Amino acid sequence: MSGHDDADEVHALSGAYAVDALDTEERARFEEHLRGCPTCRTEVDELRGTAALLASDADAEPPAGLRDSILAGIETVRPLPPLAPATGDGSSAARTSAPTDRRSVRRLPFRGTPLLAAAAAVVLVALVGLAAWRPWAEPDDVPTAAERVLAADDATRASQELPDGSRATVVVSRSEGAAVIVTEDMAPAPDGKVYELWLEEPDGRLAPAGLMPDDSDATVLLDGDATDATGVGVTVEPDGGSPQPTTEPVLFFELEA
Repeated sequence: MSGHDDADEVHALSGAYAVDALDTEERARFEEHLRGCPTCRTEVDELRGTAALLASDADAEPPAGLRDSILAGIETVRPLPPLAPATGDGSSAARTSAPTDRRSVRRLPFRGTPLLAAAAAVVLVALVGLAAWRPWAEPDDVPTAAERVLAADDATRASQELPDGSRATVVVSRSEGAAVIVTEDMAPAPDGKVYELWLEEPDGRLAPAGLMPDDSDATVLLDGDATDATGVGVTVEPDGGSPQPTTEPVLFFELEA
């Protein structure tokens, strides 16, 4: 190995050193280099600070398969050594041809030890896990539109029981501008038919508000703005629904103003 390559390899040990992934010989070699390289000392301090931050987010769960995919690709990436400060004659203190912009450097095939590859993988997994932690966690914490209606402070409820013992409840929230229907043991619509939902507007017109699923127990958010709706109706319509009711409602709920 030439002196140029040796300098590159020593610089590249900073990441592995920061996560304590060097063997005894490599550690001694790097610590000797560290005493005379302020750039590497700064980089190690920054990496250790990042590791401490990651440790405080130990509950973050990376997606399944992330570690394996990173380990599979890590041998194709070589960590860049730190840029040494320029001397008065414009040369680099560590290597005479060192570029001044890391973004312009093409990554070369990784030639480090397995320990260094593993250390790099650990750092990458931790960084990716931290960056993506909140996007993974937040969807479970965000209520659906139907859940917001059911939990709204101004939610009002109206229930009806059908002759066969099935039951339906309409919940409306003016602040959410939406209505939800909840059914229990509701019989399916006749063959070739479907239950269609309607919102009654202040002028008495019924506006289509979606179709009920075939499930006997269902919670369905009605389509349309229920802020000023005066009622909710359910009719039996041909499969696919109808732009206006073709039958009298089998259920109708008058809504509180």
